[in-house]
Amino acid sequence: MKRPTTVLLTALAPVSWGTTYAVTTEFLPADRPLFTGLMRALPAGLLLLALGRVLPRGVWWGKAAILGALNIGAFFPLLFLSAYRLPGGMAAVVGSVGPLFVVGLSALLLGQRPAARTVVAGIVAAFGVSLVVLKAAGALDPLGVLAALASTASMSAGTVLTKRWGRPDGVGPLALAGWQLTAGGLLIAPLAFLVEGAPPALDGRALGGYLYLALANTAVSYWLWFRGIGRLTATQVTFLGPLSPLTAAVVGWAALGQALTPVQLAGMALAFGATVAGQLRTGGTAVRTFGPTGSKPRADRGAQGGEKAEEIEKAEVAERIK
Repeated sequence: MKRPTTVLLTALAPVSWGTTYAVTTEFLPADRPLFTGLMRALPAGLLLLALGRVLPRGVWWGKAAILGALNIGAFFPLLFLSAYRLPGGMAAVVGSVGPLFVVGLSALLLGQRPAARTVVAGIVAAFGVSLVVLKAAGALDPLGVLAALASTASMSAGTVLTKRWGRPDGVGPLALAGWQLTAGGLLIAPLAFLVEGAPPALDGRALGGYLYLALANTAVSYWLWFRGIGRLTATQVTFLGPLSPLTAAVVGWAALGQALTPVQLAGMALAFGATVAGQLRTGGTAVRTFGPTGSKPRADRGAQGGEKAEEIEKAEVAERIK
């Protein structure tokens, strides 16, 4: 598949995640970040496991657990904790520094020297997002800020490690997403019951919100996200992240009656321009991923390996659905 199409499909993930703030505040029970993270992760993971019917083997049990903890198990509760304790604007601004985190981690773990243009684009993206959302920041909650920062760091580390480790031969992004969502959901489950107690009573509005989060916002979106990580660089993928707060601002304007000022529109233009700049290729060291054993480095399989695994996966899923 051509790279622009891959970028566009991967971008659907952060666009979907941009609706999380509105769904959380408008549809879900208050002050239940762990339960909300559990309801978002575990049903989606079990669904993808049922479709893929592929379990990890060997060292991939440990790798799936680590990636599931970083991308899901830690990220989801911290994300919802920040969403509950901070205005959506401030949580989004803290999250928008993700590209800078990934640039640094890519240099450390992938051997990719950051280009000056990439660093500047990351700063511009964060500045643009701040113009869009900071007007609603209000009083800052220290725990909320810390949770937002930790969630961004966790997701950034998970993105870079996902790129470093790649996927086992013959395993597609659907299975990889299922492993991580299930592992993360199982990590969240005991914490949710220990910290928050029994599940809250859910009305039809809450059930609809959780159903949306589990299916479109998580199962489909994370499949597209991990598919994109396999085909693009970690930096290119994470530069799609600012689309999430931009989408949140548009949803607030279209669905919640929130006005957009000229300054906000200028910030959206800056952040979107930085996102596009982050997709441009730069010269430098090729990304190296690691084989199934994690011991022998090899060249990134790129589109060819990803397409082969994906063709196998599509054929298997189509056969099971029949």
